[in-house]
Amino acid sequence: MTLKEIDHICFAVHSLEEARQTYESVFGLIPAAEYVSEEESIKVIRYYVGPVAVELLEPLNQECEVARFLKKRGEGFFLISYRVDDVEAALKELRSKDQKIIDIEPRNFMGSNYRYAFLQPPAQAHGVLVELIEGTFNLP
Repeated sequence: MTLKEIDHICFAVHSLEEARQTYESVFGLIPAAEYVSEEESIKVIRYYVGPVAVELLEPLNQECEVARFLKKRGEGFFLISYRVDDVEAALKELRSKDQKIIDIEPRNFMGSNYRYAFLQPPAQAHGVLVELIEGTFNLP
């Protein structure tokens, strides 16, 4: 498995509206996309800094992963996503090395060709949730 580049990084926030003020007013970023992921129970704003996307994540309920993260750690860095050629092959390789992984099979982003999988639980990856991704980001 070869990590090709960083696709995106995510920050967990309590309020997208408050966080967007900083990212747009202070840093001058322009939203590239806004969407809701019902599967992950989050509301998202996506920006780009060069080729890397920066996403702000707000939980839709108190049971989702982002809400649990906020309760435990507060706002901050939540996830890094690395681009690979083939997520399924990468997962197979990691399993052959007896690595614990969260997703056995890749997930599809809202029915697109953007496939992703979460790797080790953050406690086993030095406190960071790691994701592998392939394909092109497009909202349906």
